[in-house]
This record gives sequence, structure tokens and C-alpha cells, in this order.
Amino acid sequence: MTYELDHRRYALPFRTPLRTAHGRWSVREGLLLRLRTEEGATGYGEVAPIPGFGRETLELDEAALIRIGPRPTAETLAAGASGLDCLAGALARALRACSSATPDPAPARDLIPVASLLPAGRDVLAVIPGRVELGFRAFKWKVGAGDPADELSLLDDVLAALPSGSKLRLDANGAWDRRQSERWLERCAERPIEHVEQPVSPENRAAVDLLLGLAGDYPTPIALDESLVGQSEIETWLDRGWPGVYVIKPGLLADPRTVLDRLHRARARVVFSSCLETAVGARDSLGWAFSWPGEARALGFGVWPLFQDARFDGPFLAPFWRWPDVTRLDPEPLWTALN
Repeated sequence: MTYELDHRRYALPFRTPLRTAHGRWSVREGLLLRLRTEEGATGYGEVAPIPGFGRETLELDEAALIRIGPRPTAETLAAGASGLDCLAGALARALRACSSATPDPAPARDLIPVASLLPAGRDVLAVIPGRVELGFRAFKWKVGAGDPADELSLLDDVLAALPSGSKLRLDANGAWDRRQSERWLERCAERPIEHVEQPVSPENRAAVDLLLGLAGDYPTPIALDESLVGQSEIETWLDRGWPGVYVIKPGLLADPRTVLDRLHRARARVVFSSCLETAVGARDSLGWAFSWPGEARALGFGVWPLFQDARFDGPFLAPFWRWPDVTRLDPEPLWTALN
């Protein structure tokens, strides 16, 4: 079968720039693609690699789409996206939508809690009351973006601002060295911290041994994120017997089904997380999250409202989402808006 393939590039300013250990991020760039059959069946996908997260870039993805051409076969699509996980995953999603023979994953549950993303630095204290009023009880605070000592001194203020029973995750984006990681984990051991995400950068030559050592020395779980760029890295950490949490961004995977089956067989603890994508990619990623048969940990998708142009946002800001909230996300208006 021959398909009609088209793509459109976007550059969407965030409502509020995101501060992380990697710097200030103001504009999300990516690609939306559309695949059509001769009979008119249509599927959409989103290609949104994260800058600095692995070697895949938007430029490589767009060049591959141009080489694939406007009239590909399924074989041409697979060959053209080889080695580009984000692109391969987006094309697979579009192909599934064009064929009833390969349906989307079926939901395993109707409702999942959502973790609200909190900004770095002292701005966090101004944001928390509004999120608490909305009903959030799971939160993710960006750390590693400022002076570690200042952030560490702020931790108790953040915890004091949260309702009793709340869960707080800390995301360092690989900002710390061994000593800083140990200081934070010592402090967290005495506090209600759900997990500490990626304390050490995977670019650190000693990262593997250091992360395994920290996970064994402190009671607060450690979650891997930047260390899990693709399927091969996830397999490697499973083979090492990683005892902590796996933060999975389905939008970065070529074959989420295979990866998630492997994680489930290993009884891994999994948190599904946003790539800060538009509603097109979010619809697909959340589909995998709702199909996960393991424990339903709070989704790392509490990022909206995200874009200045709210048409591109995913589900509304809420402490829980139901499956119908996800199925209502329609890619066609977003595709039209980029015309």
C-alpha cells in the first residue's frame, strides 16, 4: 500500500519559560505529520525530540521525512526512520490510525492521578496554593536550576506548603555531583519525598556506578530519566537490575509496546512523563500510560496550560484525568492551525 505523507514544523512559545538544570527553555519546536491511505483513512503523529536528550534532533527527523518522500510504503517509512526513535514512533502511531489491524492499546483503567509540575526556585511558593486549591496532591519540583544550598534550604518551605499526605517528587535533571546528591538524599531520607529524579547526569563517566551506589545507600527511591534515552538504554538498566523508578516518555520511543511489555515482565516501577509536546503527541503518550497494567503512579503530565497558543495544549489542568479526557484530544484542528 502507498500512503500520502505530509509534515508541518512548529515553533510554539511556552506561556512561561521552563527553568531546569539545562537552562531556560522558551520555545517548543517539533513536527506534526499526517499519513493518509488512498481510501481516505488518516493518522497523525508528533515528532518532538528534546534538545540535549540523546542524539536525535529535529533537523535529522525533518531531513529523513524529506528523503522518505510524499508517497511512501510502510516499508519505506520503517527504513527511512531507522535510528530515529521519535520519528519512528510518530510514524507508527499514524500507521495504527490508518489500519484497523493494528489498534491503539486498550485502556487498563479509567482514571489516573496527575502530578503538577512546579517551577524552579522561590517561584514555587507562589504557585503551590493555586494547585492545592485545584485538588492536586502529587507534585514535581524542578531543582538543580539554582544554587544547591539555596534550593536545599527551600525544601522544607515547599513541604510545609503542601497538604498532609501529598507526594513530592524532585527532578534535578542531572545537575548534581556525588557530594550534592548525597546531601539531598540525606535530607530526603527524613522527609516525605516520593523519589529524586536523575540526580546525576548520564554524561558523567561514573554515572552508572554512582547511581547504583546512591540507590543502594539511601532509602528515598531514585528515578532515571535522562539515562533512559531509548529502548537500548532501558534494556541495559533492566539487565543491571535497577532498583528504582523508570521515567518513561513514550514520545521518545520507537516501539513503546515492546518496551512496556519488557518493563511489566520485570515488575518495574514506572512513571509516565510528558515531553512537553502538543496534544497530538500527548494523546498517544497518554494512551500508553492508561494501558499500563502495572501500578498507576501519578502521571508526569501536569504541565498544562503550557503554550501561549492554548489550542495546542493537552488535557486541562486537573489532579485526575479520565480516559474520555484523553480520547477527546483531536489532532486535526492542530494540523489545520499550522497551515
